[in-house]
Order: sequence, then C-alpha cells, then structure tokens
Amino acid sequence: MKHYMLFIREDLDAARQMTEEQLQADIQLMIQWVETLSKGGHYVQGEPLEPESLLARKDSIASDGAFIETKEGISGYVIIQAETLQQAGELAQQCPLMDQTVKSIEVRPILKF
Repeated sequence: MKHYMLFIREDLDAARQMTEEQLQADIQLMIQWVETLSKGGHYVQGEPLEPESLLARKDSIASDGAFIETKEGISGYVIIQAETLQQAGELAQQCPLMDQTVKSIEVRPILKF
C-alpha cells in the first residue's frame, strides 16, 4: 500500500467562533473517523493544527493579510495508506465533518525515493 497525506481544509473563521462544546463534539467525530480508518488498516498518523500561521518566502515572512483571499485553511492532516489514489479519496470523503466545518480534503500521494 502507498501512503497518502490528507490536508484537511476548514473554514478557519467558523472554527474560531465555535463554542468549547461544539469543538469537543467535532473532535469526538474526528476521533471516531480515525478509529474507523485504523480498524481498516488505513491510518498511519495525523494531528490537528492550530489556526495561527505564517507564510514564509525567501525575502519575507507574512503573518497577516498576505494570503490568498480565502476563508479556508489547513486545519490538520492525516496520513493514510491505501491501494490507489482513488481509494484514498474515497476514504477522505468519509470524514464526518465534510460539508460542515471541513470544506474539502486535498489528497496527495507521498513520494518515496
């Protein structure tokens, strides 16, 4: 099986406005999804990311306002193993927060060399 990285894209403004109860409920749904991936032999690792970020370029580091106009940002990642890119995409579609706070999941094969 090949490894794939799932970049979880969320509406970060909406995520910042969640109550502690909403956040904990979403975390529990994600834990259940990871447990399902794990039981199927697909889960490798993953972590949520904090909403703060920087954009580093050769000549600058931007922390505010220099990003592409979007409400979405990467809020976490999951590394899975799957037989094909298509299967990895199908596993990503099973994310319980898809079309709620999670707007999309980018699926990328990890290059081994």
